[in-house]
Amino acid sequence: MSEHSLDQAYLAKRQLKRGTAGWMLLAGLGVSYVISGDFAGWNFGIAEAGWGGFAIAALLMGVMYFTLVLALAEMSAAIPAAGGGYSFARQAMGPTGGYLTGLAVLIEYALAPAAIVIFIGSATEELLGINGPWVYAMFYLVFIGIHLAGVGEALKVMMVISGLAVFAIIATAIALIGDFVTSRLFDIAPTDAAGASEFMPMGWYGVWAALPFGMWLFLAVEGVPLAAEEAKDPARDVPKGIIGAMIFLVFTAVLVVFLLAGAAGADAMGKSAVPLVDALNATGNPTLATLVNVLGLAGLIASFFSIIYGYSRLVFALSRAGYLPKSLSLTSERKVPARALIIPGVFGFLVSLTGEGDLILAMAVVGATVSYALMALSHIMLRIKQPDMPRPYKTPGGIFTSSIALVLSLVALTGVYAFDPRAFYYTLLLFVVGAAYFLLYSKNHLVAKTPEEEFDMLAQAESDLSAA
Repeated sequence: MSEHSLDQAYLAKRQLKRGTAGWMLLAGLGVSYVISGDFAGWNFGIAEAGWGGFAIAALLMGVMYFTLVLALAEMSAAIPAAGGGYSFARQAMGPTGGYLTGLAVLIEYALAPAAIVIFIGSATEELLGINGPWVYAMFYLVFIGIHLAGVGEALKVMMVISGLAVFAIIATAIALIGDFVTSRLFDIAPTDAAGASEFMPMGWYGVWAALPFGMWLFLAVEGVPLAAEEAKDPARDVPKGIIGAMIFLVFTAVLVVFLLAGAAGADAMGKSAVPLVDALNATGNPTLATLVNVLGLAGLIASFFSIIYGYSRLVFALSRAGYLPKSLSLTSERKVPARALIIPGVFGFLVSLTGEGDLILAMAVVGATVSYALMALSHIMLRIKQPDMPRPYKTPGGIFTSSIALVLSLVALTGVYAFDPRAFYYTLLLFVVGAAYFLLYSKNHLVAKTPEEEFDMLAQAESDLSAA
């Protein structure tokens, strides 16, 4: 059998279901990735920096994500592959750059569900009095099971869960708007830190340490391009989906950052484990607070559920190209990458048993910021090295826009170190292990050298399947 025939037989077993997601579903996926961050976590940035300092940190991170999203929109339209950022970096920087970018995203996406399931456990304990490893296992089993049923079914379930979470945020905002008092934003006394003021009570160091919490309002929206191969019209749908998701997430971020602290006080919100619920209770809305407490669980589940989808498509793409063991990219009769769903899920469950949700999430943020820098650099390099590449969507501002994302992502990476050096060093260890696997083994077992070669082989495999 010829090498060409082997390639076609190999890829025929590694097909995703095309045409499943339009731009609205993709935008819903982007919101779903992130929405749990509006319910908790971001507010601890107020404790690090005061409300004004956190507002600056959140604004900087919002700019970083918006500029990154605009760069990703261009690259996802030009290179519509399931690997997302890994595929873009591979095109720009070759196999090694592609793998390191994919590894950074994989660290983010494999660890984030482990952290979120710990937070889900805390929420179920609050509501039902149960928590622990059995709860973690149940959520992994149920939601990986839904994904195994097929991508169309999974994305529709995800949209319903996300809709409930969004309803909770908007209902909370409407309830709190009448209680908003500007002075409550500044009820934390200034310290003697450099640059400290009533607006920024912890000074500039506080802003630096609050950057990772600003990221929680948008973390993982960059995963929309991972669905590119399953989009109806990737060149149109993925840019519209990711930009639409980002605009909506900016809207929800503004609601929670301003209204919660302005209604219940910045000091109280900086210490709250459930800020929406505590803000509603503090302003005399106990019935809505109970409902939002339940729907807050929906927000956590939405992010947990969608990030599982994201890691499965990334593992699928890395495996299909030979970077990870090739058996992980085999797809089922429903064209679902079953092993790419299950194996990282087992890993995430084992990590969740540590119970260190905050540390795991900080490690995910380290992986995220490294991947953002590499993806922004990929956009710059592709503009310089391949100016004639067909680009159905072009980033406004071009290289200038992606340069802003590059600089801010590197600043955000140092912010994680300022907040928790352990997360920085543990994630570095994962990078070393992953890089060693690539250099010692998978580097010499790649299926194709560039995304174009892989696309050409995929197209031929699909054509052969259709003819058969």
